[in-house]
Amino acid sequence: MRRLLFIIQKEFIQIFRNKSMLPLMTVVPIVQLIVLSYAADNEVKNVNLAIVNLDQSAYARQLINKIQVSDRFILVDAPAAVQQADDMIQMGSVDIVLTIPPRFERTFLRERQGEIQLLVNAINGQQATVGAAYLSTIIRSFNQELRMDVSPRLVVQKQSTSPRIDIESSNWYNPDLDYKYFMAPGIMGELVTILVMLLTAMNIVREREIGTIEQVNVTPIKKWQFILGKMIPFLVVGIILLMVGLTAGKIIFDIPIRGNLGVIFAYCVVNLTAVLGLGLFISNLSDTQQQAMFTTFFFVIIFILMSGLFTPIESMPQWAQHLTIPNPIAHFVHVMRSVLLKGSGFSDVLFSFRVTVVLAVVFNILAVWSYRKVA
Repeated sequence: MRRLLFIIQKEFIQIFRNKSMLPLMTVVPIVQLIVLSYAADNEVKNVNLAIVNLDQSAYARQLINKIQVSDRFILVDAPAAVQQADDMIQMGSVDIVLTIPPRFERTFLRERQGEIQLLVNAINGQQATVGAAYLSTIIRSFNQELRMDVSPRLVVQKQSTSPRIDIESSNWYNPDLDYKYFMAPGIMGELVTILVMLLTAMNIVREREIGTIEQVNVTPIKKWQFILGKMIPFLVVGIILLMVGLTAGKIIFDIPIRGNLGVIFAYCVVNLTAVLGLGLFISNLSDTQQQAMFTTFFFVIIFILMSGLFTPIESMPQWAQHLTIPNPIAHFVHVMRSVLLKGSGFSDVLFSFRVTVVLAVVFNILAVWSYRKVA
């Protein structure tokens, strides 16, 4: 036990001697949390729109005014010809082109129906899908207003005789649909995991480069003691990072904390144990810090993209969903969002605990096995 305590003491001394460690534990997580929470927003806004009005009627002007009132669209131009609008969408200067054909109002009044055209730039699939859906909603609302204006008696008669289903929706856990509430908890888990994993991956190989590892190798310290002594200080660093992130998230974004923080910190310990084991395993197999950093980035990129932080895991193919099971960041994101936003308890995130415990055992066994100690 004394040997283990000496290793832990040595690691803390090295951490405190590193002048970049304190900003890395305080300033960097706060800055990244603020920037990513505001920037990583999947909500579609400021859709560039061009309207070709070939009718110039009162109904056409009403529709255009209704669209301009919305804060989702920016009316870039109103070209006089369809060909000009086609050129604009090909050049990428607009996302959607709305064409109102000639005699739109006359046709609607005579035949009780009209046609308009939407041309959507679908290079950005999300921008195209969501932007077109917004515009279609506005057009449907305008269509309903026109029908009530043209034939109010008919509408009243239909409403009084036809059965109707009323739908009322309620947004649980995030009533205001604030995207920062959704992103910030996941970003906290991601930052804690990445920073700790990167620091650990370069730890042993750094000592190997400067030669201090040889002094440890000639001591009677066992391999598991060395790995555990390396792990505990960075486990404390990870918990401090999480505390800083939770404090900053509450102060800056007023993130709701509906669940028990003890569940989050308990899972943080289990998750960081797994991540530290993986980082130490990478460090044992690397010859230089650059090699360790590149290997870590290889895993980190895969973990982030398949963590459900930016895209739902349920939207992935079935084989990709299976690959997210051994992903520690995916489970950390899930636990953070479930506990903070939904108020989930230990039993609700038990699956993530079980999987992460298995990962922790496997990664740390590999870390101990791969450590090359020369007596």
